[in-house]
Amino acid sequence: MKKIIPKKLEKGMKVGVIAPSNIGKIDNLEEKEIVEKSIKLFNDWGFEVKFGKNVYLNSYSYGADPKKRAEDINLMFQDKEVGFVFCFKGGDDCSTCFDYIDFDLIKENPKIICGFSDNTSILNEINYRTGLVTYHGTTFKTLSSWDDIYSINQIKKVFIDGISEIGEKDDEYRILKEGNTSGELVGGNLTLLPLLVEGKYKIDFKDKILFLEDTPMEANPLAVNRNIYYLKQNGIFDIIKGLWIGNYEYIDEETNKKSTIEDIILNAIEYEKNNYKFPIIKSNNFGHIGKKAIIPIGLNAKIDTKNHKLIELLENEVLN
Repeated sequence: MKKIIPKKLEKGMKVGVIAPSNIGKIDNLEEKEIVEKSIKLFNDWGFEVKFGKNVYLNSYSYGADPKKRAEDINLMFQDKEVGFVFCFKGGDDCSTCFDYIDFDLIKENPKIICGFSDNTSILNEINYRTGLVTYHGTTFKTLSSWDDIYSINQIKKVFIDGISEIGEKDDEYRILKEGNTSGELVGGNLTLLPLLVEGKYKIDFKDKILFLEDTPMEANPLAVNRNIYYLKQNGIFDIIKGLWIGNYEYIDEETNKKSTIEDIILNAIEYEKNNYKFPIIKSNNFGHIGKKAIIPIGLNAKIDTKNHKLIELLENEVLN
């Protein structure tokens, strides 16, 4: 499938906010203040913010009906004034929208779409079905609620200034397994990825650089281990070309024992026993933390553990 790289934001374009996961809380004063901060950020940069009509719709106890949430996605991609489709927040059931998304419409009207956490599923599915490069990064709400200038700088740097670089120059990386490889980026939240391994909406992991993160608030070490084993048992680690591990650190309240995602993964995949050759690197610039690098799903990148910068893009992140 032909790769589609969207254009950067230009003056006059609008930022379209959608809620494919959890909806907004219209009566929550704290959330209202956060939303107003994010709106002001874009206004100060010269962009108007437009909300999908179903962002605050609570059809059922779990929020808006998936058809309604998908309707907002389709309308934002159809809207010629919108240049950036921004997921409002994470949540629990983004994948329920799949049946109602018009992937052909998205392919014909390519533009930036960004989010993380539960949005992982929709970002990877859109990329796989349309060829459109999508972006794992902050959401509209966490842009202002996590109180970290890093993510704000990333949005401006990549989507407005059009600078192609993963993260920031002073980001720290560790080498877990040495090697040199290249491939398209795929991945995101570990809890969501098993949904994309098999079935109607499976995606292609072959020859990809897989990046993974999770949240200790919702995924304990047992859940992380189970999901890694699911990927392993379905052959994912047999076909990828590289692995990039992000943030996850869990502290057991009773024992004070710390569990990290890298320890869980390395124990589960049995790297040497299975004769894996792909490089593995670790960083804390993406995940459920303040630092959220913009990671383009579908773009080619390289990992070279002999270079100072362990991971680099091989293509422009957005078109100028």
